[in-house]
Amino acid sequence: MSGLVPEPTRLTGPEVITFGCRLNTLESEVMRRAAEAEGLDDLIIVHTCAVTAEAERQARQAIRRARRERPEAQIVVTGCSAQISPERYAAMAEVDQVVGNGRKLRPELWRALAVEPARVMVDDVMAVRETAGHLVDGLDGRTRAFVQIQNGCDHRCTFCIIPYGRGPGRSVPAGEVVTQARRLVEAGYQELVLTGVDLTAYGKDLPGEPTLGQLVRRLLRLVPELPRLRLSSLDPAELDADLVALVADQPRLMPHLHLSVQAGDDLTLKRMKRRHTRDDVTRLCARLRRLRPGIVFGADLIAGFPTETEAMFAATLALVEDAELTYLHVFPYSARAGTPAARMPQLSKPVRKERAARLRAAGELRLRRYLCGQVGRPARVLVEAHGRGHTEAFAPFRFFGSVPPAGGVVAAVADRVEDGLLLGRPAA
Repeated sequence: MSGLVPEPTRLTGPEVITFGCRLNTLESEVMRRAAEAEGLDDLIIVHTCAVTAEAERQARQAIRRARRERPEAQIVVTGCSAQISPERYAAMAEVDQVVGNGRKLRPELWRALAVEPARVMVDDVMAVRETAGHLVDGLDGRTRAFVQIQNGCDHRCTFCIIPYGRGPGRSVPAGEVVTQARRLVEAGYQELVLTGVDLTAYGKDLPGEPTLGQLVRRLLRLVPELPRLRLSSLDPAELDADLVALVADQPRLMPHLHLSVQAGDDLTLKRMKRRHTRDDVTRLCARLRRLRPGIVFGADLIAGFPTETEAMFAATLALVEDAELTYLHVFPYSARAGTPAARMPQLSKPVRKERAARLRAAGELRLRRYLCGQVGRPARVLVEAHGRGHTEAFAPFRFFGSVPPAGGVVAAVADRVEDGLLLGRPAA
């Protein structure tokens, strides 16, 4: 699970309202450009997420709002929630078409929408084998670009519905990844983010079964002009030896890793059908910290999983300190119909909400402590919009005084912490 806070974003051209992960953000731009190429100017694409019930609720709310604001627009709903429950969206009077994940990136789909589209175009995603026949030269309005290297998932975590929305795991051949990276660097992007549904499973379906670490090594070697490379969410059970070595000795691989941890209690992890233990996470973080002093870790954590006792939750809460997790994505458990966890004894919503709040508070405390420790230290900041940016370790940074132009990487130093970010200026 990566970047899964449901947050609608609007892109230029045909309007796209995006919920969910970084992969959705990338795919939204692919769809926007395909729709624009077909002249679908009066089109609204609602790109849904199925990770939580709240994400689905917000998508339905966005659909109704879009119809009120633009009554003549053509509204197309796609994404994981649309793939899993197409009938729910087809039943909404505001929706014109429902498109499955297997079709949404195909140019012929958008040509069909310009003529006489069917109302529901959803295929069996488990039969999909193609990964990504598209290249994007950049993301409008962004200074970093996402590169899809993988899609789908072959694991069956008991809480997760995403494999049924994304289909089986499949990888983009390394040559295509390198080609796309070169195009993005030539377009001026200073930082690329490799993204996918199950990133550390990369290569298992390709000839020779290359690993994620081998891909990263090849990418950095063949695109030497790329200054910064990031990875999206990683499974703690699957970091390969090459990737660990790169963390240690490759400065262009950013010292910030986001781990799909989910819980800090071994029995909870077992019931989630995760493949790591609590000790695996703490040992991994300690090992990587020894190899790369200054590396910072983020984590996905679920609060209030079925059967979770207060003691089990306390183990997850303590993991924030024990593994020194700085950037937390916290989700109150959301039952997904069709998953094993939905049939387990459920905790009340108030308990889930309260535990999530406690986890977030612990994360905010750790983040503030980390940010305060960065005051006065040199940093290299990728400058984004409105004088904001991120350091190599992904600390949020805002410039005051002389604000450098967006798109570049500049040396900077923070003077203080304010509103959850570093506030500083370019280094003298």
